[in-house]
Amino acid sequence: MTLAINMNEFSPLITRIESILDRAEILLPARSGQPDWRAHAFRWRKPGFLQAVKHPHRSKLDDLLNIEQQKAALLQNTRQLVSGYTANNVLLSGSRGTGKSSLVKALLTAFADQGLRLIEVDRNDLMDLPEIVDPLYDRPERFIIFTDDLSFEANEPGYKALKAMLEGSIAATPDNMLIYATSNRRHLMPEYMQDNLDLKYIDREIHHGEAVEEKISLSERFGLWLSFHPFNQEQYLQAVFHWLARLNAPSADSEVIRTEALRWALERGSRSGRIAQQFARDWAGRKQSAE
Repeated sequence: MTLAINMNEFSPLITRIESILDRAEILLPARSGQPDWRAHAFRWRKPGFLQAVKHPHRSKLDDLLNIEQQKAALLQNTRQLVSGYTANNVLLSGSRGTGKSSLVKALLTAFADQGLRLIEVDRNDLMDLPEIVDPLYDRPERFIIFTDDLSFEANEPGYKALKAMLEGSIAATPDNMLIYATSNRRHLMPEYMQDNLDLKYIDREIHHGEAVEEKISLSERFGLWLSFHPFNQEQYLQAVFHWLARLNAPSADSEVIRTEALRWALERGSRSGRIAQQFARDWAGRKQSAE
């Protein structure tokens, strides 16, 4: 039996589908064959391409206070990278708001003219690392793959992808690329009391269980660990007055500023460079608008 199909009956449906597809293409970011390598910063975007960042966040090293030791270590490591020498992947961990991500962004300000490029990759896109890295092998620039606020839950696919890229894949990583990650967790994964139940004491040595060893193994693949700590009161106030000067805030009684700044930090339950900058922006804006 032959079934006759009248295509005219499907014409409105086909037209409707084509219209939907056209509108969907508009919503998707344009994908080119090659990234715009003239850019200094990139983001990894789905369905899979490096998008140039037209206006990267240019943090300044001079604005990052109370982290001089961490700053010096990261600058030296990055200087080795851009100079063509060996260097380490870096894990910046510790308290929130203390300058971890700002310090990485400030590297672009310091080294962009020497060929440094920054590629931001979201934690959820770490599975794409082999595809992200593939076009970098033959490039003359030096690249930092930057993942901010990194942490993993158990069995996340990005965990194994990052672990393999750091040191464990059959494919060699490019000599012109490093991975810099920031995290509030030293070992990048949640730590539970039950993980310690497998701990053993053998010949006066502590041997962790497999769960703990698995979590430690990822952070150990970063060759350089930098720890960031909460500010004490004087460090916080130092950052407050630094940002007020940077923002050209109107002059005021320093004791009044100290009192207001400490109240601001108390309300937020934290003393950090981020909180100091937020207070300074609020104070300067209110005083300037009142003049």
